[in-house]
Amino acid sequence: MSTLGNEYKNSVAPALMTKFGYKSVMQIPKLEKVVINVGCGEAKENSKVIDAVIADLGKITGQKAVACRAKKSVANFKLREGAPIGVKVTLRGERMYEFIDRLFNTALPRVRDFRGINPNSFDGRGNYAMGIKEQLIFPEIDYDKIDKVRGMDIIMVTTAKTDEEARELLTLMGAPFAR
Repeated sequence: MSTLGNEYKNSVAPALMTKFGYKSVMQIPKLEKVVINVGCGEAKENSKVIDAVIADLGKITGQKAVACRAKKSVANFKLREGAPIGVKVTLRGERMYEFIDRLFNTALPRVRDFRGINPNSFDGRGNYAMGIKEQLIFPEIDYDKIDKVRGMDIIMVTTAKTDEEARELLTLMGAPFAR
């Protein structure tokens, strides 16, 4: 098990239990999954874009990405139903903890002028969403081999009932929230 997964069991869970006064171990919030999404609208002209994004996400996450297709046609966007328009990966378990550890400790500190992630990006139900402007902050991506700089959305889904519980969970896991 990764260091973050062990750390959750050994120090994060007991700290949450004492702070919020849970009566059962099952009430303690935990990270359920992490979803990484890359929207690439230029894929409707060039189908090779999807392959490049899938390869990049595969390197970053260590798991094969899935192409997302358009649900319906939109003439104004020159979009047809079934056309690939994005790529996503859902991480759970060991890979999820490993990715979160690399994101918080390696990738985010490489962002230029980084002052911390926005502490207000919770959705009201304990889930956290953040955007990254370029995939180059991950050390797995080679600058010379990418065709275009693309951003991505990272959503951390927790079992927490409130934003306060989720914020405390992510803080104890090492999330660099801005002051």
